[in-house]
Amino acid sequence: MFYGEYLHSIDRKGRLILPAKIREVAKANFVEKFFITRGLDKCLFMFSEEEWRMQESKFKAMSFTKFESRTFNRLYFSGAVEVAPDKQGRILLPSYLKDFAEIKKEVVIVGVSNRIEIWAKDKWQEFYSSARPSFEEISEKLID
Repeated sequence: MFYGEYLHSIDRKGRLILPAKIREVAKANFVEKFFITRGLDKCLFMFSEEEWRMQESKFKAMSFTKFESRTFNRLYFSGAVEVAPDKQGRILLPSYLKDFAEIKKEVVIVGVSNRIEIWAKDKWQEFYSSARPSFEEISEKLID
């Protein structure tokens, strides 16, 4: 549903303007609000409400008697925040999430099908530079 890579910046009030293409896709799919939480690889994950509920069901099904499950769920859900873009398509990123992802000013917003990732520009560039050379090798292992 969400695709592409977009360079944006955080305004002085800590808001992020969602790319027009993402707003168009959200509108076409009746997405009015999103959930943002700590992601993996030092980025933030942003889900539509529908996708968030599906992910939530999976994680709630994990056994709370297992240390790894408790730890993951605590970190994942304690970081979650519900956001609804304003009329200009802006969302407010809480400071604890910006701190987690080391976001200062410039961000890269990446559509990854069922989620959106929000990266500090320098962290995205580091990830991309290190991962890009092995793209073909990884694809051979994952895709039949």
